[in-house]
Amino acid sequence: GTHGRCSTRPGTQLLHQIPIKTSHWNIGEPGFMQADTVAHGGLSMEGDFVYSLTFTDVFSGWTENRATWNKGADGVLTQIKDIEQELPFVIQGFHSDNGSEFITHHLYRYYTKRDEPVSMTRGRPRHGNDSAHVEQKNWSHVRLLLGYQRIDDQTLVPTINDLYRAWALFNNFFCPNLKLVEKTKVGSRYQKQYDAPKTPYQRLMESEHINEAQKTHLTERFCNMNPFKLKKQIDYKQRQIFNALRSGD
Repeated sequence: GTHGRCSTRPGTQLLHQIPIKTSHWNIGEPGFMQADTVAHGGLSMEGDFVYSLTFTDVFSGWTENRATWNKGADGVLTQIKDIEQELPFVIQGFHSDNGSEFITHHLYRYYTKRDEPVSMTRGRPRHGNDSAHVEQKNWSHVRLLLGYQRIDDQTLVPTINDLYRAWALFNNFFCPNLKLVEKTKVGSRYQKQYDAPKTPYQRLMESEHINEAQKTHLTERFCNMNPFKLKKQIDYKQRQIFNALRSGD
């Protein structure tokens, strides 16, 4: 039923507890994550369907995605915990838009009531630019892999997550990306400045905020991975998903 997917505005009281943050240019260490969701409803937001969560580390560009069925607080939190297990650094800050899937008491408690609390911030309503880093990844990681069609088969969620895990390894370890260092408004246009392309793995290895044990672990993972095998896995999972969607039409 509609329970768990209600699109009512998140509690205003909770919104007041989560400060607004508009700029992320001065972040010099990993652990500050921007999060966003993509709805796989196709042309309609009616009924039940899959959502994708995108988490991106502002400093390194390290990105993880997870699919969840609808966007109830429990399902979203389960995937967020899974993402956190995968991160090669400790999460320090969590930034999202004002979407009801992120502004939940579940998530607020999860981040703020731990030994090392994670600061939660949010963008201004209707200002996508407050989350520029993750917006970029929604396209390159979600739409590029799954397109714009409707995905309303719940049994596909685990397969999509297998695809996302392989894709994350391929991108985080082997694909250099441009890091947006500055975005300034000149007249009515934005001018963007990027630093030299590096993989998220390289950025973490160069960071003094990642300790030797973390670096050793990262290097071991890197050495045990084969990008061609990963690419094959990605193509195979993608075909599985598209075939299932086609036969479901």
